[in-house]
Amino acid sequence: MNYYTIVHSWKNEMRIEKSRFICNLQKTASEAEAQEYIKGIKKQHWDATHNCNAYIIGKDLAVQRFSDDGEPSGTAGLPMLEVLRKRGIYNVVAVVTRYFGGIKLGTGGLARAYAGSVAAALEGAGLAKVVAMGHYSFLWDLNAVGKVLNLIYQQKLFSLGSVEYSSRAKVNLVLEVADKKKVEEWLTENLSKVVELKEEATYGEERPVMRREDERS
Repeated sequence: MNYYTIVHSWKNEMRIEKSRFICNLQKTASEAEAQEYIKGIKKQHWDATHNCNAYIIGKDLAVQRFSDDGEPSGTAGLPMLEVLRKRGIYNVVAVVTRYFGGIKLGTGGLARAYAGSVAAALEGAGLAKVVAMGHYSFLWDLNAVGKVLNLIYQQKLFSLGSVEYSSRAKVNLVLEVADKKKVEEWLTENLSKVVELKEEATYGEERPVMRREDERS
């Protein structure tokens, strides 16, 4: 599955049947950070009828929480969470503040309002696809590493990170995690020797997208 996050923090306001729905989106790296942000919004909008929230933390979507904050069960926090979940968005907290306008929306209307508020805010915040990247390495003979580097410079599948020289040359590469096998095959074929890459570290690289990417893997 592909994962996404927001490019910018964002605040969006909608009016539905005289009620104000204010959605605030914020990147968050931990549940504690998300909870602190929620507290801050509640303090800012202390006079609101409700401050509902939802957040997902972790690329494996391990932490998923929501709160209806007094709205009928399942009409606020859960619809908000579903918007984040279905779009593969993580490390983001959404808080929707409602100022009641005097007209009841019903359970279905509430669910649509809260979900729509988050969806509209996501459009404004912009999305970035989070690509799993990795630092990998392999060892090579010092006398032949020059030829290896020349070959690496001629391709675009991955990039050279650095070269460390000791009794052997340690060649450090940067590539997408999903391409690891493909890179090993390329190295093996072009260097005429079986190459197995050692993982040094992995990280997520954010790449802004102009619109929603529909593929799932």
